[in-house]
Amino acid sequence: MPVSRTAVVPVEEIFALRWAVLRTGLPRETAIYPEDALPGTFHVAAYDEAGAVQGCATFFPDALPGEAATAYRFRGMGSAPEVRGQGFGGAALTAGLRESAARGAAVVWCNGRIAATGFYHHLGFTAVGEEFTIEPSGPHYVFVTKDLDRP
Repeated sequence: MPVSRTAVVPVEEIFALRWAVLRTGLPRETAIYPEDALPGTFHVAAYDEAGAVQGCATFFPDALPGEAATAYRFRGMGSAPEVRGQGFGGAALTAGLRESAARGAAVVWCNGRIAATGFYHHLGFTAVGEEFTIEPSGPHYVFVTKDLDRP
């Protein structure tokens, strides 16, 4: 089932997917991020042809350490297990890159799971710095891109 569209949406539109995919088995409140309430935060949903949210990501202004350029960071990016590998996560991320650029960002970054390195590289991100661990999700890198004009 292909991606039919992406949109910037209220957090309520993506919350169920974020909780189900990124906080599996944990209490609902663990899927509420402090960044959700920050000025400038936005959320992106990727929809299937039936109108269901199948991919999501949350973006917010956050300086990249050591970088002077205006930056957005994203977290809470995921896709429904039944559509993994079908482009929903990539569509949400790509739409978020375009929206970040429209809001003045020159850089977008995240703390990404090492297991997703290939995904991030495919979308123009570079791993920087040393590996670090975020519990309970495991080893991560900081992934950075300045390539915000992706189709």
